[in-house]
Amino acid sequence: MDFVKEFSIFLHEKKIIQFGDFTLTSGKKSQYYVDLRLVPSFPHQFRKMIKYLQGEIIKDIGLDKFDSLVSIPTGGLVIASALAIETVKPLIFVRSKPKDYGTSKSIEGKIWEGLKVLMIDDVATTGDSVVNGIKSLTEAKIKVEDAYVIVNRMEGAEEALKKQGVTLHSITNVMQITKSLYEQNLVGDDVLQKVQEQIGIK
Repeated sequence: MDFVKEFSIFLHEKKIIQFGDFTLTSGKKSQYYVDLRLVPSFPHQFRKMIKYLQGEIIKDIGLDKFDSLVSIPTGGLVIASALAIETVKPLIFVRSKPKDYGTSKSIEGKIWEGLKVLMIDDVATTGDSVVNGIKSLTEAKIKVEDAYVIVNRMEGAEEALKKQGVTLHSITNVMQITKSLYEQNLVGDDVLQKVQEQIGIK
């Protein structure tokens, strides 16, 4: 069984992906909800996910393309931390807003002008949080060319990052997950249709 198929079944069985009527952090309505923050509670599957992500990065761009990993708290930071251990790469992270005490930094970790980083996050929807992180990094003269997420919700993130000069990569996307579950009779026609409508597939 290939990774995406196995991963899709795992997400469904553990209710990490759920179908129905949900309201996202942005206030937007959604026909499904993906909460990858649950994955680390299942260490064997979590490590499989991290190792697969590592393999995709090596295959696509190579580990020599960047100096450090960077992420945004909280969901992506757990994934990036595990990946940093596997790849033996430094890790920094970008706060959504600078802390209002101490050094008032928005970027945590060892940085320097011209540093090349690979952005890691858990789920991409519109890409707003990643774009804000990229802007903070760019202001600090840190270079970002690629970003990896586990699940692409296919709702504009790829286009938003492209405008920032960043290529979005993903292990899988919501359509692949839903189709995989549909082919195994784990979801019905109604779920497949609602997901297709949400991401603009007729």
